[in-house]
Amino acid sequence: MGKTPKNLWTAPPTKVLRADPDSSIADLDTRSTPGFTGKKAEGKEQLETRGQVLSDLQELLYANGRSGDPRSVLLVLQGMDTSGKGGMVRHVIGHVDPQGVDHAAFGVPTPNEKRHHFLWRINKALPRGGQLGVFDRSHYEDVLVARVHELVPKKVWKGRYKEINQFEKELVDSGTTIVKVAMFVSLDEQKERLQERLDRPDKYWKYNPSDVSERALWPEYQKAYQAILDRTDTDHAPWYVIPADRKWYSRIAVTELLIDALERLELDWPSADFDIDEEKRRLAES
Repeated sequence: MGKTPKNLWTAPPTKVLRADPDSSIADLDTRSTPGFTGKKAEGKEQLETRGQVLSDLQELLYANGRSGDPRSVLLVLQGMDTSGKGGMVRHVIGHVDPQGVDHAAFGVPTPNEKRHHFLWRINKALPRGGQLGVFDRSHYEDVLVARVHELVPKKVWKGRYKEINQFEKELVDSGTTIVKVAMFVSLDEQKERLQERLDRPDKYWKYNPSDVSERALWPEYQKAYQAILDRTDTDHAPWYVIPADRKWYSRIAVTELLIDALERLELDWPSADFDIDEEKRRLAES
């Protein structure tokens, strides 16, 4: 076994990254690494070692789910384009067994989805018992994009904050631990990442011309994000604010948040539902 890496966190990420009602995201230093004293190389090393811890805990969750435990964990990833949501799925969730992952990416609602309540498509994608659910964008699009682009009247999107809080409370009460992550990059960093997509043929597929148009609306998006942090950060479903200019930092931060959520479930391996000695005898005689 390799040596245990030094703990480079000055405080638990659950504390240093928790949304602060007195803070403004407009003042957030998106290149900062709150609570982590290491550099990029150390961060990448920690991602690998702690990724194995995450994998072991997720296997425990999956095993318990196979044995009838209804509990699950849901990671909600919100952020502007290029904030690193896709990379989070590859580099963090990529450490765990895909059998135990329920992943959903929410884009523009389809015509059929638009005919239903905004939470209809969300309910259809909730993680099953024993699963680690991942939402790449989520129900929060309906108080972000819908608000900024005035897709629905103000009285409609304003009422959704209360609906979301109630929805998440019911979800938690039913056995789902929710980890909500808001990822923020600077406009300069976003511009560099969009430029890379234009410079590399293997990145063209990730580029959307509308991303440039959305940049002009960033002040409105900041207001919309501030509102969700102010109005939907609850003890049962807290928000964590992640500076995301440094991808290596955002990835280890989310890894730690997931480890914490899984450890708090206090899982153990399910007991055998068969006679172990009898099965050993049968196997030996086979």
